[in-house]
Amino acid sequence: MKNYMAMALAGCLLAGALVGCGSAAGSAQQAAAKPAEDRSGNAITLPDTVETIVSMAPSTTQVLIDLGVSDRLVAMDTYSGYSYADQVPAGIPQFDMMAPDNEALVALHPDIIFTTGMSASGGEDVFAAVKNAGICVADIPSSASLSDIEADIQFIGACVGADKKASDIVKTMEASIQELQKIGAGITDKKTVLYEMTTPTPDFPTIYTCGKGTYIDEMLTVIGAENVTGDIDYAWPAISEEEAVAEDPDVILSGDTYTPDVVNVILNTEGWESVDAVENGAVYAIDGDAISRPNQHVISSMVEMGKLIYPEAFANVKDPFANAQ
Repeated sequence: MKNYMAMALAGCLLAGALVGCGSAAGSAQQAAAKPAEDRSGNAITLPDTVETIVSMAPSTTQVLIDLGVSDRLVAMDTYSGYSYADQVPAGIPQFDMMAPDNEALVALHPDIIFTTGMSASGGEDVFAAVKNAGICVADIPSSASLSDIEADIQFIGACVGADKKASDIVKTMEASIQELQKIGAGITDKKTVLYEMTTPTPDFPTIYTCGKGTYIDEMLTVIGAENVTGDIDYAWPAISEEEAVAEDPDVILSGDTYTPDVVNVILNTEGWESVDAVENGAVYAIDGDAISRPNQHVISSMVEMGKLIYPEAFANVKDPFANAQ
């Protein structure tokens, strides 16, 4: 299975917004909280009730599962299929998020389709025909911060009539962030961290990582660590091996899910012998799916990172979403 974020980083995370439109029919709770705009700021017209849903991003699919409305899914993207096929209705169709079959989507008559800004990375509205058919398309662009992620969850909850459950998830997130932040603030000997989304190879000797203005950079700050690329004024930069080695990080975290035995690959990469993280064996693989899907499960990644970077300080911290994964 391929890492959802790493596959698309070379440009997709800078994607433009998509536009929404409308459909039909009754819940008082939903009517009261119905959003008039999607998360990209585009005007949308939600049906009075949302009983049939298409999710075109695994991060959204996971939110819908945790909201308890996955039984309403009538289709999803192929990446969601890799991870959540056993948690959604059996046999529902799957679509390429970058080139969806609009005719097949329209034929499903969904009440709403949740899209991601990544689908518009090529500059084209790949859901134009769906919108022209009068189906509500609500876009959720790639989140830049933890507060953005919380707003995404509230938005999805409001769209599907699960406002309270969404609020409960956000409250759990905020309580966990506060706990982690309190511990992080007490750490005086802060460690420098290089987060690798991709592992350099002779054919592709660059590393995709996280720069300023990303939720991953924010997560590292919360737990009292210093992101060595946090001063790069570009969300998802590609740096050279030479630049990475020069940063001499105390810890290397890899979210690369498709390089076999990635930790040993990094530890044995020629030219990295003098890097503190390599010298001290402080190279760790983390759950690349959890960290790359901007939803409540990034809390799981923060807990995981805290325990790896500062095992004593975060030893007693529990992952509040562990049983929901």
